[in-house]
Amino acid sequence: MDVLSTFDTWAWIAWLVLILVFLVVEMLTGELTFLMLSVGSVVGLAADLVGAPLWLQVVLAALAAGALLTFLRPPLLRRLHRGADTRPSNVEALLGLEGLVLSRMSPSVAGQVKLANGDVWTARAETDTRIDPATRVEVVRIDGATAVVRPKDQRSHDTASD
Repeated sequence: MDVLSTFDTWAWIAWLVLILVFLVVEMLTGELTFLMLSVGSVVGLAADLVGAPLWLQVVLAALAAGALLTFLRPPLLRRLHRGADTRPSNVEALLGLEGLVLSRMSPSVAGQVKLANGDVWTARAETDTRIDPATRVEVVRIDGATAVVRPKDQRSHDTASD
C-alpha cells in the first residue's frame, strides 16, 4: 500500500511524462490520435492537481481522450485533408490515357505503346484484332507491367452500335 500512496503523491510527474511522450509521437505521426491522448492526459493532470484519487484521474483522462477521439478528431482530420490532391495517381492515372502504338500487337503478342504522358509501355491488345503501328489507342487496364489497350476509335463504334 505504501508504493501506491507514493505513486499517488508523484502522479503529476507521470502525467507530465505521458503528455510529453504523446506530443512527441504526435509530431512523428501527424494523425491527431496522440494529440487527443495528450489532451486526455492533461485532464488527468488537472484532476491530480485538484486532489482527485488516482483511479479517478485515470478514468477522467480515459473519458476525455475517448470523447476527443470520437467527436473532435474526425472533423479536424476532414478539415486538415480538405485541400488534399484528389487527382488519380499510379495505375489509376494511366486508365483512359491515350497513346500511340510503336510496334504491332495483339492479345497474345505484346508490342509497345507511347502514352500521352511520354512513357513507353509494353502493351497488349484488348480485343482479338491486331493493332498496327501509328494507331491511336487508349489504356483500358494495367496487367502487371503491361498496358492493355484498344484502338481509340473502337469506343465510338461500340457506343454507336448500342
